Amino acid sequence: MIVGVVKESYPGERRVALVPAVVPTVVRAGHEVVVEAGAGLAAGYLDAEYLEKGAKCLPARENVFATADVVIQVLCHGANDRTGNLDLPLLRRDQILIGFLRPLASPGTVREIAERGVTALSVDLIPRITRAQSMDVLSAMATVSGYKAVLLAASALPRMFPMMMTAAGTVMPARVLVIGAGVAGLQAIATARRLGATAWAYDVRPAAKEQILSVGGRVLELPLETAGAEDERGYARSFDEQFYQRQRELIGEAVRESDVVITTAVVPGKKSPVLVTADMVGRMKPGSVIVDLAAERGGNCELTRAGETVVEHGVTISGTVNLASTVPWHASQMYARTVGAFLLHVLKDGTATLDEADEIVRETLVARGGAVVHPRVLEALRAEA
Repeated sequence: MIVGVVKESYPGERRVALVPAVVPTVVRAGHEVVVEAGAGLAAGYLDAEYLEKGAKCLPARENVFATADVVIQVLCHGANDRTGNLDLPLLRRDQILIGFLRPLASPGTVREIAERGVTALSVDLIPRITRAQSMDVLSAMATVSGYKAVLLAASALPRMFPMMMTAAGTVMPARVLVIGAGVAGLQAIATARRLGATAWAYDVRPAAKEQILSVGGRVLELPLETAGAEDERGYARSFDEQFYQRQRELIGEAVRESDVVITTAVVPGKKSPVLVTADMVGRMKPGSVIVDLAAERGGNCELTRAGETVVEHGVTISGTVNLASTVPWHASQMYARTVGAFLLHVLKDGTATLDEADEIVRETLVARGGAVVHPRVLEALRAEA
C-alpha cells in the first residue's frame, strides 16, 4: 500500500508524522512512502533524508492525498480545530486516516470524516495494554511534555533549581510539586530531580506511589478514598465534585509551600478537574510558577488561560498548549516510532487488516464504511444531540 505523510497544517505545529529513520521499516514491510515536500523541515528533517531512506517526495498536499492509500498525520481534523477541516475535501472513500483525532472531545468531526467514506483510526485511543506498549503515542508525547514543562518552569522561576554550596552562602533547592503522576508527571519529576530540585508528587491512583519513588520523587499522601481511580484501559477516571473539593482542601498547604506546581490531571473526553483554585494561587509565594499541562481541556488551575502565560497574585501561570511541538525533532522521532508500529500492526500482509476482534484495532477504529463505529464516540454524539 502507499503510505502518505503530509506537512502539519495546525498553526505553529512543527512535528512530522514520519521521520526518515522509520521509512525503511515501512518499506521493508512491502509498502511505499510518499511525503509532501517540506513536511519534515520544521522538525529538522530534510527532503533529501527522506529520499535517501526510500521515500518519494511529492510537490503538494493534494498530491499526497490523491496518491496515498493511507494518510498519517499528527493532528488530523478534530485534533486540529483550526485548519483540519480543509483536508476533508481531499479525503476519499476507503482511504485510511491515522493520527490524533480527539474523537471523544470532538465527536462531530469524526462524523464529518465518516461521511467522506474514510476508515479512520485515532491513536489517542490506543489501549494501555502490554501488546500495545510500542504503539503508545500518547505516552510518547506526554514524556516530551513533562520534560518541557519543567524547563518552562525553571526559566520563569526567579530562583535556581539546585542546592549549591557557594562562597556567598548556601542556595537551597527549589521545591516542585507535581499533581498527577502519569507519564507526563513522572517525566516532570525526573527532570526536576535532574535539575537539582526537590520533587513531591500526588496522584489519586494508589499504584502511582511506587512509580513516584522510582524516579526520585517524594510522595504526597492525602487521606482520600481513591478506589477505582483507574479504568480498565489504564486511564484515570473522573470523580464527583465533592471528592475534588476535599482534595483541594487537603492539597492547599502543599501548593502554598511550593515554588513550582506542575499539573497534569486529564480525563479523556472530559473537562479537566480544577485542582488549584484562585484562592490557593493567592496564597503562593510571589514569583512562584504553575505550568498547567491540562490547559487545553480547561485547565487544572482555575486561573489558567489556554495558550497564554499570565501573572496572577505574583504567580506566573503557564497555559501553553501543544508542548510536544516545541521539541519537534525528538517528538517527531518518538511519534514516528510509535505510530509506525501501529501502522504495521494494521497493515499486515500488505493489506489493511482491520480485525475488530483485535482489541487494538477495536479501540482505535472510529469510522468505517461511511459511519461512526466506535461505541464511546457514538455515545458522545448522542450526548451532544
